[in-house]
Amino acid sequence: MGKKVTVIGAGFAGLSAATHLASKGCEVTVLEKNTIPGGRARKFEANGFMFDMGPSWYWMPDVFEQYFGHFGKQPSDYYNLVRLDPSYSVVFGKDDVMHVPAKMGELEQMFERYEPGSSKNLRKFLKEAAYKYEVGMNEFVQKPGHSILEFADLRVVKSMFRLQMFTSMSAHVKKLFKNEQLIQLLEFPVLFLGATPEKTPALYSLMNYADMSLGTWYPMGGMHEIIKGMMSLAMEKGVNFRMGEPVKEIVVEGGRASKLITADGAYSSDVVIGAADYHHVEQHLLPEHARTYSPSYWNKRTMAPSSLLFYLGVNKKLKNLHHHNLFFDRDFSKHAVEIYEDPRWPSDPLFYVCMPSYTDSSVAPEGQENVFILIPTAPGLEDNEAVREQYFSIVMDRLEDLTGQEIRKHITYKRSFAHSDFVKAYNAFKGNAYGLANTLLQTAFLKPKLKSKKVKNLFYTGQLTTPGPGVPPSLISGKVVAEEVMKMI
Repeated sequence: MGKKVTVIGAGFAGLSAATHLASKGCEVTVLEKNTIPGGRARKFEANGFMFDMGPSWYWMPDVFEQYFGHFGKQPSDYYNLVRLDPSYSVVFGKDDVMHVPAKMGELEQMFERYEPGSSKNLRKFLKEAAYKYEVGMNEFVQKPGHSILEFADLRVVKSMFRLQMFTSMSAHVKKLFKNEQLIQLLEFPVLFLGATPEKTPALYSLMNYADMSLGTWYPMGGMHEIIKGMMSLAMEKGVNFRMGEPVKEIVVEGGRASKLITADGAYSSDVVIGAADYHHVEQHLLPEHARTYSPSYWNKRTMAPSSLLFYLGVNKKLKNLHHHNLFFDRDFSKHAVEIYEDPRWPSDPLFYVCMPSYTDSSVAPEGQENVFILIPTAPGLEDNEAVREQYFSIVMDRLEDLTGQEIRKHITYKRSFAHSDFVKAYNAFKGNAYGLANTLLQTAFLKPKLKSKKVKNLFYTGQLTTPGPGVPPSLISGKVVAEEVMKMI
């Protein structure tokens, strides 16, 4: 039998790392604190509704194809993927809604309606974004981020200027477009990266390429179908899962992690991979002498947003909503400042509504709707029931007004989820929802390292290390860490 590897956490990164290592002959055990796999991509069912708890956007389909393809499989072996059209809708006001079409020709026509002559600049913008995507996804994010020397390849250095690492997303977009609504459309994908568009490198227009050129997709049955597929593949490769078994302590002896202690016993291991929250694993499971980073280091990190979420079951069909709906009827920059610059509960929030029952009848009882509402917020805020209800009221007032229908009195199921829940469910540092912010000073080799400097056989994967937050980067993070482990053993 191969080396014993223990993975802490069964989210996307943990499942990816476990499956890659099991396929190489390692004896892999995954310890997961929750009773359901998936981490933030867990699901729950209530009153005939099936709710995805976290990720709801399926972007970068090529990354999923590469993941399953590595094992001789394809996504269609596990779930049925459909492309959404419109990709999503952006609500700027009552009767002022932008439906973003999936077909490029129709998208160019839409840009022309908002800003005559802009389709030419859209083509230029997306051509540059395609280059960034190609280099970013196939070069940068595939590196372990040990040091700057990984990026010293002349080709990569030369491309750093073409990648616009030192130009802001905001400056890049505003140079090409003047219409405020088109600018907001192009800046929206970076909203969850962890900084305002003014402070996010223009490299991340690669997200617009993912959005507009590669498309917005949906796995029928819900995002958890991806997790089901990954679990099935992992078990086929021999991965052993222990659900509902949180790790209490990592025992370090002679500079090595020798075993993991859970409430149910101890697991000896040749290699340990922390795929749970990096801060929690390092600061709470390791003895102090074995920690690479200090509490002050962590407190200085810029975190991506947290979120206030509502899961609703509605006993009628709703009009004027598509699968994905962005409500930008308030000041975009003001809300961004209240997330990143001056952290506080937003005074006048933007929000997002996902209604998967628009596409998929299986996630709600017949004639009813499954509704997921997300308000992005600063991490580290105090949340309580009164605050949640205050924001629920704000959002529902606007949702009813902007879509022209009564919704509140048709709600038969409601559940909220916010900072304290992220901490309780995932040990999320400062209750973050998306990991570490993708600022220039937290890019690549400037992130917390995926290999411990103090413990020889301890590695990390997931959204607080290389390459960063999001589902596709988490899949890649698991692969990258598995390759680093194989070099060591």
